[in-house]
Amino acid sequence: QVQLVESGGGLVQPGGSLRLSCLASTSAFKSYNLGWHRQAPGKEREFVAAISFDGVNTYYADFVKGRFTISRDNARSTVYIQMNELEPEDTGVYYCSADSNSAYVIGGTSDCWGQGTQVTVSS
Repeated sequence: QVQLVESGGGLVQPGGSLRLSCLASTSAFKSYNLGWHRQAPGKEREFVAAISFDGVNTYYADFVKGRFTISRDNARSTVYIQMNELEPEDTGVYYCSADSNSAYVIGGTSDCWGQGTQVTVSS
């Protein structure tokens, strides 16, 4: 079982930026597809972005609109999401996930999840 620990959340003003990180505790990091989901208060968890095990393919939710970029650093066993032009609607708890099957990551049915990091966009 992969343990995932997110960091980098916080309070930011509309139009601002944040970079979230997710550190994975596995020597097999290179074999995992990775993703980010988020959950706003009172709403279901939704897909944000994913990246394939080799970093070649990336996937984004439509609402990202080119504002977010997912990346990975296999040497550091870390996946990142750079979030720019943040809007109040981006507020929520952001979770990273990992799975050997990219469809599970995108579909939100990964076996491995982090505990989440809070992002609040407010003036």
